Amino acid sequence: MKNKRAVGTQYEQIAADYLTMQGYQILEKNFSCRQGEIDLIAKDGEWLVFVEVKYRKTTAFGMPAEAVDKRKQQRIYRAARQYIYQSGYRQEQSCRFDVVVILGEEISLIRDAFGGV
Repeated sequence: MKNKRAVGTQYEQIAADYLTMQGYQILEKNFSCRQGEIDLIAKDGEWLVFVEVKYRKTTAFGMPAEAVDKRKQQRIYRAARQYIYQSGYRQEQSCRFDVVVILGEEISLIRDAFGGV
């Protein structure tokens, strides 16, 4: 059986491929800093997009998107601010937070899933 990190990496790659087909340009995978971690960072036109990937085999433990609670959103938000700062983006950069939900074999995208930077 694969460990959770390997499974996460596998589904993050599936999400990255899905987003690429949607026209996103993947800039970074698994950005990590003291403030938190962001699964994928991408450009969608003029938007800088911070993407959380959530996978569930079934809904036995709830819907995947429900796992992106307020605490998780705050960690992603803080990590996004750090990424913007250290990557040299201007504060006026248009940003949003998307969630890619993978439930079994189904994949969907929630654009602008929560507020942010």
